[in-house]
Amino acid sequence: MSATGALSGMTGFGRADGAGHGWTWAIEARSVNGRNLEVRLRAPSGFDDLERLTKAAAQGRFARGQVSLTVQAKAEAGSAVVGVDSVALDRWLTLARQLVEAGAAPPTADGLLSLRGVIVGDDAALDPETQAALQTAIAATVDQALEALLASRRTEGAQLRPVLTGLVDRIETLVADAEREASAQSEAVRERFARRMAELAPDAPGLEERIYLEAATLAARADVREELDRLTAHVAAARALLAAPPAGRKLDFLMQEFMREANTLCSKSATVPLTAVGLELKSAVEQLREQVQNVE
Repeated sequence: MSATGALSGMTGFGRADGAGHGWTWAIEARSVNGRNLEVRLRAPSGFDDLERLTKAAAQGRFARGQVSLTVQAKAEAGSAVVGVDSVALDRWLTLARQLVEAGAAPPTADGLLSLRGVIVGDDAALDPETQAALQTAIAATVDQALEALLASRRTEGAQLRPVLTGLVDRIETLVADAEREASAQSEAVRERFARRMAELAPDAPGLEERIYLEAATLAARADVREELDRLTAHVAAARALLAAPPAGRKLDFLMQEFMREANTLCSKSATVPLTAVGLELKSAVEQLREQVQNVE
């Protein structure tokens, strides 16, 4: 899997070519984002163990992503007998007749011959030892294609790292801003409540004491200290995870925790400035969440 410290994305491409035993082949490996690791292989018939070898090789390099490999292999001129698979051709002709009856145009000869499985090489002409050696050689080229894919994904990771760290820095700055705004929240609540009470009952006995008690209760409900402490801890956790990849799944979960605290901060806010900071914080967390989707 990706080496510690080498952040990897999940999108990339790799290719490798090979030749031997009277054959030539080309391997293309692609990957896109995925919650888990999923490996798919398209290869010619006759290479039964190649899928198992490919999956093992991919699992040794990647933790997440949808990885697709295509193997294009053909016998060199003169090294294999080429013919038509009559059984496969009959199946295609049966389907073609049904389509023609439904109004489709009749198939052409070159169109039929281009269909999968119609033209075949005499792979059976290979003795078991040569067949095994050929499959081993192709598997080695698969390794090369996967290495190229890994390098491509690490290139994406190198491009992602400054974006991710920049967003984490932005979140940390907003948490500090929220702390400054929150320090004035208790006094703002007390002043607002006192003004409202004075308007409603200016001559009520014990007004000052009631204002103090009610304002203290409201201020306690609006206390965001715990949310700010957890956000600070989440920032530290995000930095630690980015420094020790692969950590995409953990970062996914951490984004949910970030957003939960940002939402609670906004709901507890009693001042316009703190609410504004909370909304900016939610926006930054959402941007980070979108970028984390690309991290292995």
